Amino acid sequence: MIYDIRHVTTYAYESPVSFARCSLRLEPRTGDGQQLVSHSVEIRPRPVERTARRDFFGTHTESVLIETAHRTLRIDSRSRVQVARQVLERTAPSPAWEDVRDVAFEATSLGPSSPVGYVFASSLVPVQAPVTAYAAASFPPGCGVVAGSVDLMHRIRTEFRYDPKATVISTPLAEVFEKRHGVCQDFAHVMIAGLRGLGLPAAYVSGYLRTIPPPGQPRLQGADATHAWVSVWCGAEIGWIGFDPTNDLLVGNDHIILAIGRDFSDVSPVDGIIVGSRKQKLSVAVDVLLVE
Repeated sequence: MIYDIRHVTTYAYESPVSFARCSLRLEPRTGDGQQLVSHSVEIRPRPVERTARRDFFGTHTESVLIETAHRTLRIDSRSRVQVARQVLERTAPSPAWEDVRDVAFEATSLGPSSPVGYVFASSLVPVQAPVTAYAAASFPPGCGVVAGSVDLMHRIRTEFRYDPKATVISTPLAEVFEKRHGVCQDFAHVMIAGLRGLGLPAAYVSGYLRTIPPPGQPRLQGADATHAWVSVWCGAEIGWIGFDPTNDLLVGNDHIILAIGRDFSDVSPVDGIIVGSRKQKLSVAVDVLLVE
C-alpha cells in the first residue's frame, strides 16, 4: 500500500510572537514494514534556521528557529509512504511472558531497539501498583506474551471509553486509569504502564491510522488524526509487535509509524518555546489517502 499523508498544524496567537524555536518530528520512519518515499515540510513564517538530526530512538527531528514577528504559525507536512508489513495472528504462539521478561533484563545492548530501555518507568508512564495489578489479570503463569498482550489490549478497548474531552496530555496516568476515559495516547500509556509493571518491554508509537468513512458517506478532508499505539517486545525470535488498544487491533498496513519512544514526551510531532503570547489556539488537520 502507498499512502499520501498531509499533516497541517496551525497555531493562532492572541498577540504577536517575536521568537519561536520548535522541534518537529513529522517525517515517517523507514523500517518496521514501511518505506519513506518522499517528505517535505513548509513553514510559515519562514524560519531563519533549520537543522535536522536523528534522536536516540532514530526519529528524524528538525529544529527550526523563527525570528519574524507573527500571530499565526503554520506547519504543512507532506509525505508519501509505502507500507507492506506482515501482520501477526492474534492466536500466534509465543514464549511465556516470564521468559520474555527475564531475557529482556539480561540484554547487554543499550541501543534504541534493545528491550531493556523500555522496561522502566518514564516521565509520563510511572509504574503504579493498581495499573500493574490490572495488567496482571491478562498474564497468568505461563501465558504466552502475545496472548497476554492481546487480552490486555482487548480489555482496555472494552473497559475504557474514548472521550476527547476527558483528558489533556498532562492528565496524570492515575487519573486516566481511575476514570477509564481518554484518548489513544492515554490508552497507550495505560497499557505500557501495566506491561512495564510486569517487567515487559513496551514502547510508545506515534503515527497515523487510515480511516474509512461509513458506507455511502463522503470522506471528510482533514478528518483523519494522529494516532498512538504500543509496541511490545515479544522475545528475540518474534521481536517488536504493535498493539493498538484504542481499536483492539494488531498493527497492520493501515498504520503508518512516525516515531517511537518511551512515552508521548519522546515523540510529540511539534513542540517548542515561544516568546510573546500567553494564549494560543491549536488546530491540526490530517489526511491519509490511499494511492494504490
